[in-house]
Amino acid sequence: MITFFGKKKISAERAATLFVNTLLDSVESGFSEVAGFIRDSPEFVSTPEISDEEYGKFLMIAIVGNFNYLNEHFRDGEGDLIVQHCIDQFAPVFDLSPVAFQAKLNDYKKFMAHVNFPSKNILYSMSKAVFFKYELNQYQDEYFRSMNTPNPIFLKSLDEVMRNFIWDWEAFCDKYKVQLGTA
Repeated sequence: MITFFGKKKISAERAATLFVNTLLDSVESGFSEVAGFIRDSPEFVSTPEISDEEYGKFLMIAIVGNFNYLNEHFRDGEGDLIVQHCIDQFAPVFDLSPVAFQAKLNDYKKFMAHVNFPSKNILYSMSKAVFFKYELNQYQDEYFRSMNTPNPIFLKSLDEVMRNFIWDWEAFCDKYKVQLGTA
């Protein structure tokens, strides 16, 4: 790779490949810890039934959250191009076409915005999405269950867990310069 003022030039496709492979690996190897954290959370009155292998919804939440963060760090179409390459690479993982995967992403994005409204905090939306997608309300005490809202202590703890699945786009941008062509 050629360097540009100390940064390595990288294609958007290569940047997407790095992101996709890293996120898949971290979710696949780390979800059992997340599931264990959820099962062991003292805020639940009964143990949530969540399997260590049930990470598909979690992966979708992590993808959407990371795409939201990605858009804060790129300009001039770089972010959109990286996202499109990511979609092309993630789609086969879910046995979907890129168009169908994009639709699924849009559904998750809308869902996350809805459960997080009126907040715009991306991390918080990820935690709330985990809570609702894994139907954790039924395991809470009556007070929070009747309000259909996560216990704020659990949510704050889950925020800390979710941080482990957010790509450090700032560090990436410090190291690499994304080329809109190929590099």
